Amino acid sequence: MDGLSDVARDERTARIALSMLVEPNDPVTGRLVAHLGAVKTLWLAERDDAVVGLRPLNAQVWRDHLTRLDVQQLAGRIDQVQQLGFGVLIPGDRDWPAALNDLGDFAPYVLWTRGASSFLSRPLPDQVTITGARAATSYGEHVAGELAGAVARDERVVVAGGAYGIEGAAHRAVLAAGGDTIAVLPCGVDRLYATGHSDLLERVADVGLLVSELPPGTMPTRHRFMARARIMAALSSATVIVEAAWRSGSLAVAHRAQELGRAVGAVPGPVTSATSVGTHGLLREGTASLVADSSDLAVLLEHNPDAGSSRSIAREPLDAAQIRDRQTDSSRTL
Repeated sequence: MDGLSDVARDERTARIALSMLVEPNDPVTGRLVAHLGAVKTLWLAERDDAVVGLRPLNAQVWRDHLTRLDVQQLAGRIDQVQQLGFGVLIPGDRDWPAALNDLGDFAPYVLWTRGASSFLSRPLPDQVTITGARAATSYGEHVAGELAGAVARDERVVVAGGAYGIEGAAHRAVLAAGGDTIAVLPCGVDRLYATGHSDLLERVADVGLLVSELPPGTMPTRHRFMARARIMAALSSATVIVEAAWRSGSLAVAHRAQELGRAVGAVPGPVTSATSVGTHGLLREGTASLVADSSDLAVLLEHNPDAGSSRSIAREPLDAAQIRDRQTDSSRTL
């Protein structure tokens, strides 16, 4: 076995390999995959041919990153994860969510699933993302549960991230209502992060769906949390932030949703509460509409003309230093 292209001779296996070689949200690799396909991208990584859109130095930085892993090690890892029996989706598969194509160069190469992957093929207006502070107040968890329960009763799917606080409250409320929910993980679907939510996430896997762009065995990192925000935003026609501190990671979901033309809502809280500073900021700057109860959420969903016909995100390729910075957060897998 001589090189990467020998490991992955078909598009599915090549995309699996890329999910192990490249950190999420990499626009350089994403652009090449979108225009050339994953097989051709791996082939190009091993040769000295010019890379469209990259200067020679930048192309070499990109190549050095993709070829850092021993080919035999990569082949063994691919065989190992395929034997675990988790679902693998790539563009063109029946359950691949077309909404993720709106991410352009930032679309994931592959989705790993555990549970009802058919949830991903539901129409975009049927999906609502609910997220917010991990260190939520009892007020925030109550409101999150009320909103998630209303979404479930309306036979829509609640998308969240399985974290403590707001997201956990949303998942629990949906399960209690017998509804449908998706947990987008910042790690492999076998890792069940947050660890304190293992039982909750097992229930989601049983009756709902766990999904990740990261291969099984991958651990969460700060970059992977931030990269996940774009998937949580893209999957739904509307995102609601229930509570968020000034620098909460959940605000990234709101801003990605706005960039994509999705509806954004925010729940107001006490002016004295640090966990509502971020939501108040979204309301003040006009990024979000006020959501105080399920009727406000219904209005948000009904008056979202961009749902299903959103703008795509595409940016210029990074320079060599930026590519190198993005690639320092190397994959940690089984």
